[in-house]
Amino acid sequence: MKKTSLLVILAGICLSLASTMLFLSLPAWSQEPEVKPALLEEPMPDFTLPTFQGGSVTLSSLKGKNVLIVFPRGFAAEGRWCTICNYKYADLIDVEKTEQLRKKFDLVILYVFPYGKETVRQWLDALPDQLQKIRAWKNPSEADKQDEKVKGRMEMARKGFPKDLSAEKGDVPVPFPILIDEDRKVTKGLGLFTTDWSGSKAEQLIPSVFFIDKQGILRFKYIGQNTWDRPSWEYMKKVLEATTGTK
Repeated sequence: MKKTSLLVILAGICLSLASTMLFLSLPAWSQEPEVKPALLEEPMPDFTLPTFQGGSVTLSSLKGKNVLIVFPRGFAAEGRWCTICNYKYADLIDVEKTEQLRKKFDLVILYVFPYGKETVRQWLDALPDQLQKIRAWKNPSEADKQDEKVKGRMEMARKGFPKDLSAEKGDVPVPFPILIDEDRKVTKGLGLFTTDWSGSKAEQLIPSVFFIDKQGILRFKYIGQNTWDRPSWEYMKKVLEATTGTK
C-alpha cells in the first residue's frame, strides 16, 4: 500500500515538472507582450491590433519600413468629436496626395483609435459635417457685423485650419490602416488613454505622433500639451527628412 502511494506521489511530481518545462519551452510569441511606455532611441513596444478595414497589423512585421503612428484625440467631450482631429486626418490625406510621403520616405502611416469598429465608423461618418462646420467658422455671414465671440472664433479657425478641406458623406477615404484598440491595451500601456484631459471628461487620447525607424526604434514622439498642441504635417515632413536622411 505504501509502495503504491509513493509511486502515485512520484508520478504527480514528474507530471508537474513536465508541465512546467513545456510551458517554459513555449515560444515567446505565444505569450502576449505587455505594452509599456515607449522610450526614445529604444525599440518600440510591439503590438497586434485589428484594423477597421479588415485584418490586423503587427508592428514588428513592419520592420524594414519607416512607420508613422498617429493617435488622434477622438472625443473632445461626451458625445462630441474633436474637430481638430477630423481636420488633421483630412489634411494628411491631402498632403499624401501631393507629397506622396509614403513613397518618398518608404513609410507606413497608421491611425490608432481607443474605440470599437462601430465608433470609428461614426467618427468617419461625422467627418464631412465637421469640415463643413470649420468652413462656417471661417466664413460667418456678414462677418463685420458679428460680435467679438464670433469674430474671435473666425480668426482662430482661419489660423488653425488654413486649408478649405471637404469630404463626401458616405465616401470618406481610408487610405491608412486604422487600428482598433477597443480594450485600450496599447493606448493605456503607452500612457495616452485618459478620461479627463484639456478641460473635458470623455474617453479620449492625448493626441500624439510617433515615428519608428526601419529597425523598429522609436526616433520621435510628440505628445500634445493641449488640444491645439499638435505638429503640422509640414513640420513632420521636416522630422522625416532629418531622421531618414531623405530630402
